[in-house]
Amino acid sequence: MKAVVYEATGPSSVLTLQEKALTGPGPGEVRVRMVVSGVNPTDWKSRAGGGNKKLDAPKVPNQDGAGVIDAVGPGVENPRAGDRVWLWDVAWGGNEGTAQEYVTVPAHKAVPLPVTESFDTGASLGIPALTAHRALTALEDGPARLSPGSLAGRAVLVTGGAGAVGHAAIQLARWAGANVITTVSGDRKADLARRAGAQTVINYRADDVVRSVRDAAPDGVDIIVDVNAPANLQTDLQVLKPGGTISIYAANPGESLTVPIRESMTGNVRFQFILTYTVSDRQKHDAVAAVGEALAAGALQVGEEHGLPLTRFSLDDTAAAHDAVERGTVGKVLIDVAPAP
Repeated sequence: MKAVVYEATGPSSVLTLQEKALTGPGPGEVRVRMVVSGVNPTDWKSRAGGGNKKLDAPKVPNQDGAGVIDAVGPGVENPRAGDRVWLWDVAWGGNEGTAQEYVTVPAHKAVPLPVTESFDTGASLGIPALTAHRALTALEDGPARLSPGSLAGRAVLVTGGAGAVGHAAIQLARWAGANVITTVSGDRKADLARRAGAQTVINYRADDVVRSVRDAAPDGVDIIVDVNAPANLQTDLQVLKPGGTISIYAANPGESLTVPIRESMTGNVRFQFILTYTVSDRQKHDAVAAVGEALAAGALQVGEEHGLPLTRFSLDDTAAAHDAVERGTVGKVLIDVAPAP
């Protein structure tokens, strides 16, 4: 089979397309014929590392993807061969990612993909949707698992609503019944955020963010899903309801956050830092289950018409796909591995 591999960290040029032996699944595993691989910032950052450094073993990049199970290992009853699935955390803690024609994973990492949803949608879930779920369930007295109505009566602010995590957070929060407010940097991104389902969209470069948020949520917001806490913190503290939570899921290497202690104490603010790979088993289980339920309900959709434009590359152009994500391409970057069956 064909696989994209890197043997040392560094720029995208370390990625090469190679022939690789096809192996069968072991106990508790399934082998998936990949159709689409999704690229996230964590994928190019892991590949880049801290500079050129030889790896102990060759590594295939990318955590997310979607495909069809073609072989099942001993002890696996569900899912089964022929099932359409989406994958999560594939490359975490190992050397096998989704940028290859076949990948073997523990059976629980292959989640049913409804026939009503595309492989593009399946490959766009993973890190963005699971991160968004954790961010939306970090409120002290909120639900541990999202479901229809579980955020009814709550107000949610999503900063950067046109990004992949922001898009997933808007859709999941709307599915759960929240009043969803988002900030964006321009008209095109505002249009995308509205298509995703945000009820209030604020251009932070042109509008008074604090006043606009307070107009939409007079008592303040319960949860802030924040893509850039260092830049947004002062505003966050002015619009957060007492006892509210600021969920922080992104940062540049070496970046720090200076927290105003008195203001945070006064508001009894909770800061929740999030890395989806290292959440608890229960939190990950709840996130996967809730995302699967929302997906089946048609609440998680992608494409320009749903607020998440798709940019496509071929498997042999994976390096360019990584570069596109590093450049900040709006929407989701996907790699076509094989034609959909």
